[in-house]
Amino acid sequence: MTDLHPVIAAVTERVVTRSRDTRRAYLDLIDREREAGVHRPMLACGNLAHGFAASGEDKKAIIAGRAMNIGIVTAYNDMLSAHQPYGRYPEQIKLFAREVGATAQVAGGTPAMCDGVTQGQRGMELSLFSRDAIALSTAVGLSHGMFEGATLLGICDKIVPGLMIGALRFGHLPMILIPAGPMPSGLANKEKQRIRQLYAEGKVGRAELLESESASYHGAGTCTFYGTANSNQMMMDVMGLHMPGASFINPGTKLRQAVTRAAVHRLTEIGWGGNDYRPLGRCVDEKAIVNAIVGLLATGGSTNHAIHIPAMARAAGIVVDWEDFDQLSGAVPLIARVYPNGSGDVNHFHAAGGMSYVIASLIDAGMLHDDILTVSGASLRDHARDPKLSGDDLVYEDAVADSLDDTMLRKPANPFQPDGGMRLVKGNLGRATFKTSAVTPERRTIEAPARVFSDQDDVIAAFKAGELEKDVVVVVRFQGPRANGMPELHKLTPPLGVLQDRGFKVALVTDGRMSGASGKVPAAIHLSPEGVGGGPIGRIRDGDVIRLSAEDGVLEALVDPAEWNSREEAHPPAAGLGTGRELFAFMRHGADGAEQGASAMLAAAGL
Repeated sequence: MTDLHPVIAAVTERVVTRSRDTRRAYLDLIDREREAGVHRPMLACGNLAHGFAASGEDKKAIIAGRAMNIGIVTAYNDMLSAHQPYGRYPEQIKLFAREVGATAQVAGGTPAMCDGVTQGQRGMELSLFSRDAIALSTAVGLSHGMFEGATLLGICDKIVPGLMIGALRFGHLPMILIPAGPMPSGLANKEKQRIRQLYAEGKVGRAELLESESASYHGAGTCTFYGTANSNQMMMDVMGLHMPGASFINPGTKLRQAVTRAAVHRLTEIGWGGNDYRPLGRCVDEKAIVNAIVGLLATGGSTNHAIHIPAMARAAGIVVDWEDFDQLSGAVPLIARVYPNGSGDVNHFHAAGGMSYVIASLIDAGMLHDDILTVSGASLRDHARDPKLSGDDLVYEDAVADSLDDTMLRKPANPFQPDGGMRLVKGNLGRATFKTSAVTPERRTIEAPARVFSDQDDVIAAFKAGELEKDVVVVVRFQGPRANGMPELHKLTPPLGVLQDRGFKVALVTDGRMSGASGKVPAAIHLSPEGVGGGPIGRIRDGDVIRLSAEDGVLEALVDPAEWNSREEAHPPAAGLGTGRELFAFMRHGADGAEQGASAMLAAAGL
């Protein structure tokens, strides 16, 4: 057995020590809920009759109360390509449950935004807070006490973190997350990005751009770039919350259905009525959370998880911060190159060895905790396997010993870069995240005058007017959770990329978010404290020289301290109305910082 890397061990111990009181309180809660919470034997006859009134052929089994009744929490809609396949899953899950004497009911649905549709639009100001709405919806669905276990159907950006936050408050129940897989590969992502930059430069029109986007996002399944959605799937794998090898099997295949069937059967085996009880709240412990961070860093995953992981951890009584991310990033090598950090997409990644190879190689290198409680197997090592069909039977094969494409996937001993590519930068502007994995080394330190904006559309206008044709640090403030819900600023990537390609030193500093597909432009994002409420970003003026360095971990306004301290903060613009944004005002007003997870719900709950 390989010894655990000393940095991984030290960070884990810090997380355990920091979380001792909150984790103990959480475990006490789920133990009480298991013994004395709301569940079927405690329901009065009238309550129970309502619960099974429409259950059809499952009614007798539910009345008898001798077998598990599985709650299905689904984020299905048929506008979101990744979630469209879930439409038929509830009926399939019910059939699979009956095969082993169990029953299943849809406990509830949750909203599921498509950030691809809302990107750069008003609706993006609802996106981050939709995570809390999903958590609340999950809690509503599971609150009926009708279920001894649950399947969680969700894939994309806020959906998996939201499902996890809500489900962890019912952590006495065993639960398995069931993905639906990525769409088959379409237009290469590099070509899509090339067309986007040409459009930003005015060299192609909207018709050409739409044709390119349609060829890339062309069918049912998750988008194939390695953004937040596919990073979600990776995390659920390294935490042991999927069936082995479940993440990246394409929708509509016989193998995909077989793995879903296996998940339902397995759920019935880990309930509290048997000898292999595996409640979600025990599976998600400090080691599993550290595994999620390690997996994120090793594969160059989405920076959005610098917000989501702390929020999910809080729901289980675990406290992590960006110092943990930074320390781990210094030790964990980058072993995957998936677009936007490489040329191939997640289908190519899966074909090269995929998650089974990642898990096996990171365990072998002492980078992942193998000794965690997973939903299947004796340890995480049992998840380093790939499902296959042998006739009609589902079988599992061990991970390949060597990468099948070393331009995309490598062992930790021969990485693409020695660190995990997500660093903490800090200074007189606060604390921010810098994703370095797609930024070339010579661009990881930028020192240039600031140009300050309060709206991303103003940046686009300045770019089109030629005002940014120079070395520049673009500062976009009042984009934090308390200001406008912290929308992703993804549409800034093409124009800033154009400026960089023209030879200018360019960087972005913002208290907002970038997309999980953010790439080659150096960016300090999630800057905390944010501009609303007195964050130092509100003191920056046009022309201030900003130093941003991932190498030194620095984010500084190079302004005389006396002058800096005497400046008044800029005033934020008025909150937007329309597209439902006003309904989320209470979430904006109550949100805590990005490093804590940017959640009004968790803050108000005292978690």
